[in-house]
Amino acid sequence: MRKQEYKTTFAKTIGILVAVAAFSVLIASFFVKVQKISGESMYPTLSTGQIVIAFKTDTFEPGQLVAFYYNNKVLIKRVIGSPGDWINIDSEGNVTVNGVVLDEPYLTEKSLEPTDIEFPYQVPESRYFVLGDNRSVSIDSRSDVVGCISKEQLIGHVLFRIYPFGEFGIITNN
Repeated sequence: MRKQEYKTTFAKTIGILVAVAAFSVLIASFFVKVQKISGESMYPTLSTGQIVIAFKTDTFEPGQLVAFYYNNKVLIKRVIGSPGDWINIDSEGNVTVNGVVLDEPYLTEKSLEPTDIEFPYQVPESRYFVLGDNRSVSIDSRSDVVGCISKEQLIGHVLFRIYPFGEFGIITNN
């Protein structure tokens, strides 16, 4: 009798584990992307080794952190301009969008470089202008290498840090 109870309990446990694993894969495939940060282009907002979650969405607002595909990698940058916006960056690194200077409290240092595009620059239709928070080392929309990000490349809004545990929580946009 006990052997039968053990088999039944074992089968139920395996069934529950398979269901949880399938549910986790479903959630990860359709709703979230877990990403480990490598590089310093988003410092001080994000640092190498941190793990974040990007929630899949179809709408992206200026100021949001976004994850996107680039050359079989996932990069994380900040949305600065939406389709049709005019972006300008002066020699001191001050950013204006449609003539309005951005307040960027998340920056520790402003920088125009590295850039190989001419400003003012209009963001093409169905694309987003993104910049790293560590402007002097970030390769982003200021460069033809990355350029503006198409909607198809965008994964989602980076909203939550899960590691290190001491910094666990929502990532603010400022």
